[in-house]
Amino acid sequence: LALALASLLPTAGARRSQDLHCGACRALVDELEWEISQVDPRKTIQMGSFRINPDGSQSVVEVPYARSEAHLTELLERVCEKMKEYGEKLDAATHRKSYVRVISHDGTKMDLSGVKFDGDVTSSLKFACESIAEEYEDELIEFLSHEAENVKDRLCSKRTDLCDHALHIPHDEL
Repeated sequence: LALALASLLPTAGARRSQDLHCGACRALVDELEWEISQVDPRKTIQMGSFRINPDGSQSVVEVPYARSEAHLTELLERVCEKMKEYGEKLDAATHRKSYVRVISHDGTKMDLSGVKFDGDVTSSLKFACESIAEEYEDELIEFLSHEAENVKDRLCSKRTDLCDHALHIPHDEL
């Protein structure tokens, strides 16, 4: 019996870690997309070379600020702080953990039944978020710099394998 239990423990730990990293990835993308949506669509930033060409012109273009590399890089530096606004919810049927917002962006009341909200949960989620943001910074910027659909699934499942258990989708070729 002890041997059987010992063989199950690594699986439970791996699943817990996979649930955490998948949840952190999905929450990270949610937060980034929400932050992008809050930027005035008329706001632009100049991109390109500030060097003067031989003909006296400059190769500078204005692009929307919300999805610019500068804005996305700035967001990635601070977005994981938002993980303190998430709690852990255990699915009774599958025993899988998911992470849900416990404080809404607009102040509406949230259904927090069955949600565990404590320092251990938020610090683990924040650490996982920071690891993902650092490791997959280029991929996050690539996906979010263009208005794309299903960024969560495409990034967290197809590109990174962080949510492979949740969605069985063929992998992108890198």
